[in-house]
Amino acid sequence: MRALILAMSILTVVASAGVANAGLSSSPRTATAPADPATATQDADQQDANQQTETQIGLTKTKRRAVQRGLTRLGFDTRPNGTFDDQTRVALSRWQQERGYPATGFLDAAQYKVLMAAAKEAAKSDRQARRSAGSRTRQSRSAGGPIGAIGGAMHRVVGGIFGR
Repeated sequence: MRALILAMSILTVVASAGVANAGLSSSPRTATAPADPATATQDADQQDANQQTETQIGLTKTKRRAVQRGLTRLGFDTRPNGTFDDQTRVALSRWQQERGYPATGFLDAAQYKVLMAAAKEAAKSDRQARRSAGSRTRQSRSAGGPIGAIGGAMHRVVGGIFGR
């Protein structure tokens, strides 16, 4: 088996030697059209305006984390690190698009209020769901639940062995 692997390795090296000596390509390449500088300037200006609008809200690092947690709670996964990185911008864009806002990836004051209210409502419903699930869990741990049944069975077996 080792000899077969060694032979295949040698054949691969010999076969790829021709590729290594191929040199530079002499085929002509087609150049793509350069980007329109006016469009690039407009995009940069729009992004700067969006950034300024977001800056005017006055989002501290704590508030940015709250936005990221809110997005995650609403189903748009982000890391709550307090900086609006590419992942957060994409999540914001998807949230904006779903809500009918222009998908810029930047928040304005009205969108911030809507996002935080929706996240607060989602958190409230999450707490209610956990409470109702928790009450069911506590009941199942009582003496009549599965743990109590196992303990009772063990008591009967041990008691039967040792004559209790």
